[in-house]
Amino acid sequence: GRGPFPDSMALSSPGTLNLETVDGSDPDPALLPDREQWPPPCEIREALFSSQEPPYVCICCGSLQVHTQHPLFEGGMCAPCKDKFLECLFLYDDDGYQSYCSICCAGETLLICENPDCTRCYCFECVDTLVGPGTSGKVHAMSYWVCFLCLPFPRSGLLQRRRKWRTWLKAFYDREANPLEMYKTVPVWKREPIRVLSLFGDIKKELTSLGFLEDGSKPGRLKHLDDVTNVVRRDVNEWGPFDLTYGSTPALGHTCDHPPGWYVYQFHRILQYARPLPGSPQPFFWMFVDNLVLTEEDLDVATRFLETDPVTIQDVRGRTVQNAVRVWSNIPAVKSRHSALVSQEELSLLAQDRQRVKPLAQGPATLVKNCFLPLREYFKYFSTELTSSL
Repeated sequence: GRGPFPDSMALSSPGTLNLETVDGSDPDPALLPDREQWPPPCEIREALFSSQEPPYVCICCGSLQVHTQHPLFEGGMCAPCKDKFLECLFLYDDDGYQSYCSICCAGETLLICENPDCTRCYCFECVDTLVGPGTSGKVHAMSYWVCFLCLPFPRSGLLQRRRKWRTWLKAFYDREANPLEMYKTVPVWKREPIRVLSLFGDIKKELTSLGFLEDGSKPGRLKHLDDVTNVVRRDVNEWGPFDLTYGSTPALGHTCDHPPGWYVYQFHRILQYARPLPGSPQPFFWMFVDNLVLTEEDLDVATRFLETDPVTIQDVRGRTVQNAVRVWSNIPAVKSRHSALVSQEELSLLAQDRQRVKPLAQGPATLVKNCFLPLREYFKYFSTELTSSL
């Protein structure tokens, strides 16, 4: 990160000055200052807007150890805040809004943008610090408020929206989250309805409940196939193009005509047919879900072919894991949408228990439903009243 301010820009906050480490390394996240220890607004303004060099202060926490630039707003970002931003920006709650502040990816109390095409939230602390003291209370009292990325003017107090922030955001993820590539998000007026290829498991109900599909959607918006044995590339080209390809293994206890590994191989084969041409800027997403039926060898094959590690998404009630699935996907934040991973032994026991009882109503698609919410940044959706259950 960068060093401290020049003498002409010295900060008066002792809590902030104490963040510097002797060897210049990034400080422990636990040592980052709380908002009461921030520098005075006039000094933040000078740091953000008066210097000819990139800003010396992290606009998320006030740290002087700037690691990179914030992708949405003018200002710096320290390494711990960068890591949190990468993990949390595309996490959504059941109501369809992002779970954390779009500035710091934290925050206790959040203000929600009321533009029906926006899903972003901002914490009281960031708004009061960067826009002006008391601003959060004024916004909270307003009958209608649109956020700092939706407003027609770029600056509010010290907070200045970056020009071409979608390009900045993609570059930020490509640079900081490598090898996780992220597609550039799409402005509202350019978003088209999503086109889905659903293999083995049908996700129409889940996508409809999230507003991505209308009841009675036009044929071709979702193509569902249970058996792809005889499907060739020409078929997929005729049905497509597709924006999302989904596949899953059968639920435990269900009779199937193929060994579990067959679903991995067939999904990977059809996925290659559905992908856009190399170099295409078209956002294209995929997800493969294992309902705990794959063998260890199958898991290794899936990870090697799909070129990413799986995460485990769980249905936890109390202290008991009621259901779980493994997920491979390139949808943003899927790797963050899980609680602490259960051990392989616990998953094996859960699979054995599930084989002895009737299949649960909450299947793989229901467990991963909220993982589709980041797609709202790329595709048109038809409703804003989202529910956590079907």
